[in-house]
Amino acid sequence: MLLVVGWLPGAAIFRAPVLDRERRAKLDAEERAFWAVILSATVSLAIVLALASIGRYSFERLLAVDAGIAIAIAAVWRGRLRLPEAKRITWPAGIPVALALLAAAHFFPPAEYIIGGRDPGVYVSEGIQIAQRGSLVIEDPVVTSIPEFARELFVPRHYDLEGTLRTDYYSTRFMGFFVLDPDTGRVVGQFPHLCPASIAIGYGVQGLTGALRTTTVWAILGVVAVYFAGRRVFGSAAAASAAALLVLNVADIWFARYPNSEVVMQALLFAALLAYARAHVDGLSFFSPIAGGILGLLLFLRLDAGLAIAAVGGVGLLGFVTRQAPRVSFWISLAVPSLLAAVYMLGPMRPHWHRYEVFLVNLGPVQYLAIGAVAVLLAGILASARRNPGISKTVRSTLPTVLAVAVVAAGLYALFLREPGGKLAAHDAYALRTFANVYFTVPGVLAALLGFWLMARNRFWKAPALFLTVAIFAASMFYKIRIVPEHFWMSRRFIPVILPGALLFVCAAAFSTAPANWRGRALRWTVGAVFVVLLGIAFLRTSAPVLHHVEYEGLIPKVEALAARFGDDDLVLVESRDAGGDVHVLATPLAYIYARNVLVLASAKPQKADMAVFIDWARTKYRRVFFIGGGGTDLVSPAYGVRPLVSERFDVPEFESTTDRFPTRSARKFIFGVYEFVDPSRADEDGSYELDIGEHDDLQVLRFHSAEQSDGTTFRWTQDTSYVIFGSAPPEPRELTLVLNDGGRPAAAPAARVAIFVGSQQLGEVAVSPGPFKPYTVTLPADLAARRGTTDGPLTLRLVSTVWNPRDLLGSPDDRELGVMVDRVTIK
Repeated sequence: MLLVVGWLPGAAIFRAPVLDRERRAKLDAEERAFWAVILSATVSLAIVLALASIGRYSFERLLAVDAGIAIAIAAVWRGRLRLPEAKRITWPAGIPVALALLAAAHFFPPAEYIIGGRDPGVYVSEGIQIAQRGSLVIEDPVVTSIPEFARELFVPRHYDLEGTLRTDYYSTRFMGFFVLDPDTGRVVGQFPHLCPASIAIGYGVQGLTGALRTTTVWAILGVVAVYFAGRRVFGSAAAASAAALLVLNVADIWFARYPNSEVVMQALLFAALLAYARAHVDGLSFFSPIAGGILGLLLFLRLDAGLAIAAVGGVGLLGFVTRQAPRVSFWISLAVPSLLAAVYMLGPMRPHWHRYEVFLVNLGPVQYLAIGAVAVLLAGILASARRNPGISKTVRSTLPTVLAVAVVAAGLYALFLREPGGKLAAHDAYALRTFANVYFTVPGVLAALLGFWLMARNRFWKAPALFLTVAIFAASMFYKIRIVPEHFWMSRRFIPVILPGALLFVCAAAFSTAPANWRGRALRWTVGAVFVVLLGIAFLRTSAPVLHHVEYEGLIPKVEALAARFGDDDLVLVESRDAGGDVHVLATPLAYIYARNVLVLASAKPQKADMAVFIDWARTKYRRVFFIGGGGTDLVSPAYGVRPLVSERFDVPEFESTTDRFPTRSARKFIFGVYEFVDPSRADEDGSYELDIGEHDDLQVLRFHSAEQSDGTTFRWTQDTSYVIFGSAPPEPRELTLVLNDGGRPAAAPAARVAIFVGSQQLGEVAVSPGPFKPYTVTLPADLAARRGTTDGPLTLRLVSTVWNPRDLLGSPDDRELGVMVDRVTIK
């Protein structure tokens, strides 16, 4: 199967006797094999997108179409697919093989990232949905089944920050999945579908394991693509060294295992840059439509691929001045997928396009004037070049130096001088410094700038698209990273171009220039080799903590076991994102990987009347109705009963999120309860109303932190304001007892105090002393029941606590606002 989707169609296309086959047959054997794989991947991805766009994708159809392409080519040319005078395999062919093996050793095994809530889980679920349903747009029967009166409970109409109704989508199904139409159940993923299409192929090859390994395969292919693109310009030594350093870099190791689209872009974009150079510098016409087609296809991967298209298109326009204009086949093969991408973005992917639309609309006059000035300047140069051939010579001689000066000056400024101020945020101002200090080293960045200066002035016209693409991506990224710096793994934005490009220029400075005499060459190569080795050692030291780490290792069997608790005719309700726990991230794989009927509550305080009617309706449609929660949801009601079934607790490794230092710790806990909605239950017969906090309490607490356990005692931390809900209370409640612990507050923290309210009435306040858990009792007013107006409805206690932050006071990674630890609450 892998040979059919990953080699066969590309090999047949490459061997077809058209467009100077004799000349491309003279390429090295290893590059010919590379092109067979890249062409097959491109063709297979295009087939998946085409079939899924009409709702007809299946892995079997993909295999049939791929095989059909190869058979058709063989039939048209009657089997004349043997390359004439093809170069034989020589020892340098072992270099990309060695790089691929080195990458595999560092990149496997992949993360078990199947949960929702963030980009990686969305990519995985999107891809598996293509594999399971055969369509880009999901027709979700669970969405269509929601009664109209209950939509606000699960898929409420979405408004923007200004309170205006959104027109690009109706609501959110899960984080990263938009409901386009609740009547038809049309749901679409947040991200363009090229990366998910490859995950769908991996799922077809090896199920969920293959889906997760897809990213790693792309990362290995990206390393090889960087090698081939660099070898053509800088030589084998520089390219192999750069690719090896790429394998050792912590960011590339991390994202080779972590589902993302950046590593896909790295592989395809460097292949496109190589194809463009082969076509329009080396004169191999076969590669002209290949370059345009891959670049256009990248628009279905990431919209910042537009930067690459702008760079390569700019080089193409310069070609009219320098007499190296791209062939018509390049522009046609670029235009066709670009037009299809426009239809795609303005159609099913309108929610994704909306943020770019807002960005463009909000550009200021200065930005529009700058864009206009660049357009006028280019038009003027092109027009003048037609009348004055001397301009071509001027452009060829001055442009490389101008670009080199601009890149080096901007790099030195951003590395040493740029400071935040006005609208310039600190994380934008220090973007290059963060890259240098955390991922690349300052000497490495300086060496990259030196390499760009040397190579641009001497070899720019050998690969102008490569030089300009790296420069444009670096300028865009380090000018404004355009993401919230919530953790150091924001680095994915420089994975496709900047990281490999910088390494190529470092190694080019080390190995690609040398004096004519042998002593000078030996000295230059020795110094360069020492620098590259030292940089590699620095990379290894940085990557050591993640080298043997598998993000979310062991999560898959745990989610599978959870999914096995529910049948195809059951309904599972999951707590909302604002409930304070992480359980909502399990809803996405339960629904879109394991095909369970799942709905996520939109709020931790749903409307009780609507909820009661919905539960009655759901118990007539589904065999059983369940609830999963861990953070606290206000669902207690006399209209229905809730029976606790099991408490789940499992730990999985997850690197911490940091903003001011490199991550060092790895831990994440999932603690939640599974409940079943049943007929209304009776009150406790002994007249005692007691709640064990942290154990089967998810429907009776609100705005607490997640449940924890210590020395066999379950508890939760309060926030500044937290709630405890009793389904009913004694007819004449006399006292309230809370078992509390101050949590070992440091001396700098405020004293631990908890004020207790029912509605606006304060029942009392307790000072929580240091030491073990202790009971604190408050006498309840005799007229409490009368003031509440009922004795059989829910009783809600509001706990207002003084809070402290462990990160601020202790330097701990824990940045929660903590009140006190609550073990038990009793009303008598």
